[in-house]
Amino acid sequence: MGAGDLIVKSNIKKVVKELQGKEENVTSVAEEVGMALERKVENILGDAIKRAKANQRRTLQARDL
Repeated sequence: MGAGDLIVKSNIKKVVKELQGKEENVTSVAEEVGMALERKVENILGDAIKRAKANQRRTLQARDL
């Protein structure tokens, strides 16, 4: 899996709809949202990897996030 494969773009609109509940004010999701989410997730994982290494662990754990 390379960069750009973490976020399933077809699911973004479904999640946006679920999160807003009954009042659906946001009806469209721009393509750039998927790319921005990819970058954020990659940054979060990069920081988590640093924490795991700093704690001399080879296993990435939820607490590293």
